[in-house]
Amino acid sequence: MESRIVLVTGASRGIGRAAALELAKAGNHIIATARSEKALTKLDDEILAATGHNATLIPLDLRDVQAIDRLASALLERFGRLDGLLGNAGVLGVLGPLENISPAAFQETLDVNFTSNWRLIRAVHPLLRMSEAGRALFITSGIVPRPRAFWGVYGATKAALETMIACYADEIENTPIRVNLFDPSAVRTEMRFKAMPGEDPLTLPTPQEVAVTIPQYLAPECTLHGERIVFAKRTKA
Repeated sequence: MESRIVLVTGASRGIGRAAALELAKAGNHIIATARSEKALTKLDDEILAATGHNATLIPLDLRDVQAIDRLASALLERFGRLDGLLGNAGVLGVLGPLENISPAAFQETLDVNFTSNWRLIRAVHPLLRMSEAGRALFITSGIVPRPRAFWGVYGATKAALETMIACYADEIENTPIRVNLFDPSAVRTEMRFKAMPGEDPLTLPTPQEVAVTIPQYLAPECTLHGERIVFAKRTKA
């Protein structure tokens, strides 16, 4: 396949959905994963209408770590490589005092926001190495540099993600792979409304406005590596 092959997690809504569409418009073949098959099918219809090409849809719960390994095997068999990875999937979890968070809520947030991304790296790193210009971008949050009350679990998982990606970037510095973090800042999404119900969503950028800046960071021309890119401050590679 001549198109670059890009895997997008959490592609059913919000930034992930908008980014998948923008990446497809930029000429990439999209591997879209999410838990909702119905939402993925709707995304595929939009990609087909915009580009004339279908995406590859893979319903996937990232908490199923064996499924992540099976995904990598399937991509190897079908495409023989992976050119880009957008690690977008995430959950807000439960906001509240740390002493009130249940072990189950803590574990789910950790599994989706942190552990699944490690499993993705572990599974698809060999596929990114098979690309002439493998690129990876992981979505983080402004809570990391600005921790505050009641966001302890979510903030901790994103901080752990940032540290892991910084280490990964250092490990692969002498390879063709480039990896970065992307902080979209406050965006008009369901997750943001859940976290900040009293906020006027019309004051925030839409997922589409954020997503149009993402394809450049997964393009072979992007040479940024090990950076924490903030949407409001930087929009060009």
